Amino acid sequence: MGRGSGPRRPGEWVLRPAEPADVEQIAELRAVVMRPDLERLGRFDEHRVRQRLRDSFSPEYTSVIVVDDAFAGSVTLRPAVDGSWLEHFYLAPDLQGRGIGSAVLRTLLARLDAAGEFVRLNVLRDSAARRLYERLGFTVEAQDPIDVYLVRPPNPGRPASPTGGASTGHRS
Repeated sequence: MGRGSGPRRPGEWVLRPAEPADVEQIAELRAVVMRPDLERLGRFDEHRVRQRLRDSFSPEYTSVIVVDDAFAGSVTLRPAVDGSWLEHFYLAPDLQGRGIGSAVLRTLLARLDAAGEFVRLNVLRDSAARRLYERLGFTVEAQDPIDVYLVRPPNPGRPASPTGGASTGHRS
């Protein structure tokens, strides 16, 4: 996660705790990032895409991704009964494909693995993001005409019980 206290190389990232004032910047990024998939599904609405983020924004569980000292994205890890829900994982389009999203996600998953937690998320049907999640051990748990629900046990590849880890409400 953090890359030390010394100078960072260009393109390095850090996570910082979200603040209530971050909501509008994250809502705007959500609209930009999700627009192509929502349009493909016939569900894009300029207002609704932003309002859904505003309505569910939880700064206490959200981290802001910072690259080169600038806002680059967000990720939320919300406590759940048997682990965590990964939500609002957005990265600025000009930073996608550079390994930043994978590195952020691997860092968060390592924390969840250490805590023995399952992690769940949903992704829009046919979204390119699904490939990233599946590469990192997520599998389909359920799906509907719009969303695919994925789950990842702690330390994928090793047997685990779905109730194997109670959430400790870790900050991301």
